[in-house]
Amino acid sequence: MNLRRSGCPINLTLETFGDRWSLIILRDIMFGGTRRSFRSLLTESMEGIASNILADRLKRLTANGLLSRSGDPGHKQKAIYALTSKAIDLVPLMVAMGSWGLRHTPASMELSIRAQVLEDGGSQLWDAFMDELQYLHLGALQPSDSVFAKMQSAYESALVEKAGSRVWLPAL
Repeated sequence: MNLRRSGCPINLTLETFGDRWSLIILRDIMFGGTRRSFRSLLTESMEGIASNILADRLKRLTANGLLSRSGDPGHKQKAIYALTSKAIDLVPLMVAMGSWGLRHTPASMELSIRAQVLEDGGSQLWDAFMDELQYLHLGALQPSDSVFAKMQSAYESALVEKAGSRVWLPAL
Protein backbone atom coordinates (compact mmCIF):
# COMPACT_ATOMS: atom_id res chain seq x y z
CA MET A 1 0.00 0.00 0.00
CA ASN A 2 1.45 3.37 -1.06
CA LEU A 3 0.76 6.08 1.53
CA ARG A 4 1.12 9.69 0.40
CA ARG A 5 1.30 12.70 2.68
CA SER A 6 -0.66 14.82 0.17
CA GLY A 7 -1.61 15.12 -3.48
CA CYS A 8 0.77 18.04 -4.11
CA PRO A 9 2.68 17.38 -7.35
CA ILE A 10 5.89 18.85 -5.94
CA ASN A 11 5.73 16.64 -2.84
CA LEU A 12 4.97 13.55 -4.89
CA THR A 13 7.85 14.29 -7.26
CA LEU A 14 10.28 14.69 -4.37
CA GLU A 15 9.02 11.54 -2.65
CA THR A 16 9.81 9.72 -5.87
CA PHE A 17 13.53 10.46 -5.83
CA GLY A 18 14.72 11.53 -2.39
CA ASP A 19 14.65 13.71 0.71
CA ARG A 20 12.15 16.46 0.23
CA TRP A 21 12.13 18.63 3.33
CA SER A 22 14.38 21.44 2.13
CA LEU A 23 12.48 21.88 -1.12
CA ILE A 24 9.12 21.52 0.66
CA ILE A 25 10.12 24.36 3.00
CA LEU A 26 11.17 26.46 0.01
CA ARG A 27 7.89 25.56 -1.73
CA ASP A 28 5.87 26.69 1.29
CA ILE A 29 7.70 30.01 1.47
CA MET A 30 7.72 30.48 -2.31
CA PHE A 31 4.06 29.68 -2.89
CA GLY A 32 2.89 31.07 0.46
CA GLY A 33 3.22 34.56 -0.97
CA THR A 34 5.05 36.08 1.96
CA ARG A 35 7.87 35.76 4.44
CA ARG A 36 7.20 33.08 7.02
CA SER A 37 7.80 32.42 10.70
CA PHE A 38 8.94 29.11 12.15
CA ARG A 39 5.47 28.64 13.68
CA SER A 40 3.61 29.22 10.39
CA LEU A 41 5.92 26.83 8.55
CA LEU A 42 5.37 24.23 11.26
CA THR A 43 1.58 24.49 11.51
CA GLU A 44 0.54 25.37 7.96
CA SER A 45 2.50 22.83 5.93
CA MET A 46 0.28 20.02 4.69
CA GLU A 47 3.23 17.62 4.86
CA GLY A 48 3.41 17.66 8.68
CA ILE A 49 7.10 18.39 9.19
CA ALA A 50 8.46 17.73 12.69
CA SER A 51 9.77 20.75 14.58
CA ASN A 52 13.32 19.36 14.93
CA ILE A 53 13.53 18.64 11.19
CA LEU A 54 12.14 22.08 10.37
CA ALA A 55 14.67 23.77 12.67
CA ASP A 56 17.53 21.78 11.11
CA ARG A 57 16.46 22.49 7.51
CA LEU A 58 15.93 26.21 8.20
CA LYS A 59 19.47 26.40 9.58
CA ARG A 60 20.84 24.58 6.52
CA LEU A 61 18.85 26.68 4.04
CA THR A 62 20.01 29.87 5.76
CA ALA A 63 23.64 28.67 5.88
CA ASN A 64 23.45 27.77 2.18
CA GLY A 65 22.17 31.23 1.25
CA LEU A 66 18.68 30.15 0.17
CA LEU A 67 16.88 31.85 3.06
CA SER A 68 17.53 34.95 5.07
CA ARG A 69 16.56 35.17 8.73
CA SER A 70 15.55 38.40 10.43
CA GLY A 71 13.90 39.34 13.67
CA ASP A 72 10.14 39.80 13.78
CA PRO A 73 9.47 43.46 14.62
CA GLY A 74 6.25 42.44 16.36
CA HIS A 75 7.86 39.85 18.64
CA LYS A 76 11.47 39.95 19.81
CA GLN A 77 11.85 36.17 20.18
CA LYS A 78 10.50 35.26 16.75
CA ALA A 79 12.33 35.10 13.45
CA ILE A 80 11.01 35.62 9.94
CA TYR A 81 12.41 33.68 6.98
CA ALA A 82 12.50 35.09 3.46
CA LEU A 83 13.71 33.81 0.13
CA THR A 84 17.00 35.06 -1.26
CA SER A 85 17.69 35.67 -4.95
CA LYS A 86 19.41 32.28 -5.00
CA ALA A 87 16.18 30.59 -3.85
CA ILE A 88 14.01 32.61 -6.21
CA ASP A 89 16.16 31.27 -9.05
CA LEU A 90 14.72 27.83 -8.19
CA VAL A 91 11.33 28.79 -9.66
CA PRO A 92 12.01 27.03 -13.01
CA LEU A 93 13.04 23.88 -11.11
CA MET A 94 9.91 24.01 -8.97
CA VAL A 95 7.81 24.47 -12.11
CA ALA A 96 9.56 21.52 -13.78
CA MET A 97 8.98 19.30 -10.73
CA GLY A 98 5.35 20.37 -10.55
CA SER A 99 4.92 19.66 -14.27
CA TRP A 100 6.55 16.26 -13.91
CA GLY A 101 4.25 15.54 -10.95
CA LEU A 102 1.20 16.55 -12.99
CA ARG A 103 2.07 13.96 -15.64
CA HIS A 104 3.46 11.11 -13.55
CA THR A 105 1.79 11.12 -10.12
CA PRO A 106 -1.77 10.93 -8.78
CA ALA A 107 -1.72 14.59 -7.72
CA SER A 108 -4.98 16.08 -6.50
CA MET A 109 -6.76 18.62 -8.71
CA GLU A 110 -6.81 21.46 -6.19
CA LEU A 111 -3.14 21.05 -5.25
CA SER A 112 -2.12 20.70 -8.90
CA ILE A 113 -3.76 23.84 -10.16
CA ARG A 114 -0.90 26.23 -9.28
CA ALA A 115 1.55 23.95 -11.09
CA GLN A 116 -0.82 23.87 -14.07
CA VAL A 117 -1.10 27.68 -14.15
CA LEU A 118 2.69 28.02 -14.16
CA GLU A 119 3.15 25.29 -16.75
CA ASP A 120 0.52 26.83 -19.03
CA GLY A 121 1.99 30.33 -18.60
CA GLY A 122 5.45 29.29 -19.74
CA SER A 123 8.72 31.03 -19.00
CA GLN A 124 7.16 34.50 -19.32
CA LEU A 125 4.85 33.76 -16.36
CA TRP A 126 7.72 32.18 -14.42
CA ASP A 127 9.72 35.38 -14.87
CA ALA A 128 6.74 37.43 -13.65
CA PHE A 129 6.42 35.11 -10.64
CA MET A 130 10.11 35.56 -9.88
CA ASP A 131 9.69 39.36 -10.13
CA GLU A 132 6.81 39.16 -7.66
CA LEU A 133 8.91 37.06 -5.28
CA GLN A 134 11.71 39.64 -5.56
CA TYR A 135 9.17 42.27 -4.51
CA LEU A 136 7.71 40.22 -1.63
CA HIS A 137 10.99 38.93 -0.20
CA LEU A 138 13.66 41.42 -1.24
CA GLY A 139 11.89 44.76 -1.55
CA ALA A 140 12.13 45.11 -5.34
CA LEU A 141 9.59 47.18 -7.26
CA GLN A 142 6.03 45.87 -7.15
CA PRO A 143 4.98 44.27 -10.45
CA SER A 144 1.83 45.56 -12.13
CA ASP A 145 0.22 42.09 -12.29
CA SER A 146 0.13 39.44 -9.58
CA VAL A 147 0.92 35.84 -10.46
CA PHE A 148 -0.11 34.92 -6.91
CA ALA A 149 -3.57 36.36 -7.60
CA LYS A 150 -3.86 34.23 -10.77
CA MET A 151 -2.80 31.09 -8.94
CA GLN A 152 -5.09 31.81 -5.97
CA SER A 153 -8.06 32.43 -8.25
CA ALA A 154 -7.41 29.13 -10.05
CA TYR A 155 -7.05 27.34 -6.70
CA GLU A 156 -10.33 28.76 -5.38
CA SER A 157 -12.09 27.75 -8.63
CA ALA A 158 -10.69 24.22 -8.28
CA LEU A 159 -12.01 24.03 -4.72
CA VAL A 160 -15.47 25.15 -5.88
CA GLU A 161 -15.38 22.61 -8.71
CA LYS A 162 -14.31 19.85 -6.31
CA ALA A 163 -17.09 20.73 -3.87
CA GLY A 164 -19.64 20.83 -6.69
CA SER A 165 -18.62 17.40 -7.96
CA ARG A 166 -19.36 15.66 -4.67
CA VAL A 167 -22.51 13.63 -4.71
CA TRP A 168 -24.35 13.52 -1.42
CA LEU A 169 -26.41 10.39 -0.84
CA PRO A 170 -29.07 10.33 1.88
CA ALA A 171 -28.40 8.00 4.81
CA LEU A 172 -30.46 4.82 4.67
